[in-house]
Amino acid sequence: MLGSTHGTLTTDSRRARIIACGEQRPGPAVHGRAADADDLDVSGRPLYADVPDLDRFFRPRSVAVIGASDTEGRPNTGITRQLLAWAERVGARVHPVHPTRPAVFGIPCAATVADLPGPVDLAVLLVADPLPLVAELAEAKVRFAVAFASGFAETGVAGAAAQAELADAVRASGLRLLGPNTNLNAFERFRDDLDGPAIALITQSGHQGRPVFALQELGVRLSHWAPTGNEADLETADFISYFAERPEVGAIACYVEGLKDGRSFLLAADRAARHGVPVVAVKVGRTEAGARTAASHTGKLTGADDVIDAAMRQYGVIRVDGLDELQDTATLLARAQPPRADGVVVYSISGGTGAHVADLATGAGLRLPVLSEGRQAELHQWIPEYLSVANPVDNGGHPVGDERGRKIIEAILADPGVGVLICPVTGPFPPLSDRLVRDLVDAAETTDKLVCVVWGSPVGTEPAYREVLLGSSRVATFRTVGNCLTAVRAYLDHHRFTAAYRSPFDEAPRSPSPSFRKARALLRPGEQLSEHAAKQLLRAYGIRVPREQLVSSAAGAVRAAAQVGYPVVMKASGTRIAHKTELGLVRIGLTSASQVRDAYRELTDTARYEDVELDGILVCQMVEAGVEMVVGVTHDDLFGPTVTVGLGGVLVEVLRDTAVRVPPFGEEQARDMVRELRGRTLLDGVRGRPPADLDALVEVVLRVQRMALELGGELAELDINPLVVLPKGQGAVALDALAVCR
Repeated sequence: MLGSTHGTLTTDSRRARIIACGEQRPGPAVHGRAADADDLDVSGRPLYADVPDLDRFFRPRSVAVIGASDTEGRPNTGITRQLLAWAERVGARVHPVHPTRPAVFGIPCAATVADLPGPVDLAVLLVADPLPLVAELAEAKVRFAVAFASGFAETGVAGAAAQAELADAVRASGLRLLGPNTNLNAFERFRDDLDGPAIALITQSGHQGRPVFALQELGVRLSHWAPTGNEADLETADFISYFAERPEVGAIACYVEGLKDGRSFLLAADRAARHGVPVVAVKVGRTEAGARTAASHTGKLTGADDVIDAAMRQYGVIRVDGLDELQDTATLLARAQPPRADGVVVYSISGGTGAHVADLATGAGLRLPVLSEGRQAELHQWIPEYLSVANPVDNGGHPVGDERGRKIIEAILADPGVGVLICPVTGPFPPLSDRLVRDLVDAAETTDKLVCVVWGSPVGTEPAYREVLLGSSRVATFRTVGNCLTAVRAYLDHHRFTAAYRSPFDEAPRSPSPSFRKARALLRPGEQLSEHAAKQLLRAYGIRVPREQLVSSAAGAVRAAAQVGYPVVMKASGTRIAHKTELGLVRIGLTSASQVRDAYRELTDTARYEDVELDGILVCQMVEAGVEMVVGVTHDDLFGPTVTVGLGGVLVEVLRDTAVRVPPFGEEQARDMVRELRGRTLLDGVRGRPPADLDALVEVVLRVQRMALELGGELAELDINPLVVLPKGQGAVALDALAVCR
């Protein structure tokens, strides 16, 4: 568990990184729709997050508690009591509402919503069925409501239908609703004696937020807690967008079981990235079992995890697995100043500990630079010559007991290539450990670099830990090496990401291209296109295909081969053929007219035997000497069209070496897709082969993305396999394509 962390993020530094990343354009003015055509992409989807004004939700001036009670032993009584205490803390006036009670806890009751004595910002609904109250609340111009009731989408089909009815009523009313199936977490008692940038917390399961909320006991400030429940109206994305613009929020921590709408989530993540506010998320559903459990709990569609994972990386959302990682990573990102350098030094009193942590750090993707000879010579003034100080730095133990310890730490931090110092303390060994942590804390006060300490004691009651380390606002303290490295990697990645971030939504096409009109005419709703028609679709978007002709006779095939140029490939073409090679419907390397005639006969005979309907035989230019890739479009239930690139050929399902992105994205993201592939080195040239035309591959990915954006509503699936990437400077050619229309 991480305690106090390094430094604070100043208003000036926050403003600087907002300017560096580009100011956020105003979002749509009306909930659920864009303000004008400039805020819509080519498919009519919004380009900017609609940010709800939640100020009066979190700090209302007046609160109506509908179903309030003061009868001891009743659940509503405990809730009413907690709401009264919370309202007093935030300065809100409470109006109990109950049809038969004259007063609750001495406060006069209104019989109905219509009888409320004045305007109400927030209504808390302590009723089993909130639906009948929606119209009354809208009539009274109540801005926000919270529904605790369960029995909705989390219970199955009937509950989902009831939730849909509630959502429709809320949408028509103009009211904003939190829940149903939520809890009291938004109304917890937050410590007001802590300062510095805060963590804002969003959870779909209230219990899962408890560890983050408990960070206040270690001196970490928490500003808000949004328990979104079933998200019939207000959702995770709404709170991310709102928190991203709050000046006190240094990081947003999320526990997400399912996303209500993928597009809304990406728009919210984009807003946070524009403002440089880190979003750290635990997203349930990496496994089939986790996905089933999440769906049963909140009634959400979990979505394909590889798409969710890629989409989060695309917009800088930091995904972690455990709640302990969520605590530590969010705290570090909320409170640490931007790095001065990305070099990490491991400093320890034990060579074994230093070597082990250095191995783990390198495996975690951190860069451990070798310190310069001059820096090593300086360190050897205080550390024996026989100990290594190249990185990791091993002091042998004794120097930490006197003035040498502080000098060693300051010398390491003075190195311009060092941005982070990690000191693992495997266990307490007073007085040396006490002197070591005091020197680290004192040195951290004089530097703008990140100092991390891993306090490995299983006890955690030592004064060096409880008082010195946790008492520091400048040192990031962790209990495990793994969490430390995860957080430091996220810290460096986040600042690297935001420094270069340019929102893809700013560059997304607003109007169809000329290619769209030509391509749309080729689509056949509800049908799969033949290879020939699919290639025409590619050609419409400027994607290169081989020279080819579709023929219906052996004589026509011979003429076509002469025009295409030998050697040729011949393939059966039809609307219901997906895997031609497996069916024996491909012939390659044909070099003569007689071979072409024989191939035509064999292909048509095989098609009849396999009961495959043909629209003809394709006679194609034969393309060799390239790297086989696959580029495609699929439709994700959460995010809509997605673009995939990977190693192609007949073994694509076996290799499963692919990367995915959600449009829109730019050239750099397309290049990142290629960099993510395990087989990336094949494109660099192996075993004497020349490097492949990477630029041509990236261009095809971007053109396919344009297809996905413009045809996404009508194109269910596109599969270019193989796309042969030729040697550098020679381009890429789509040898085969499959397209399925919606």
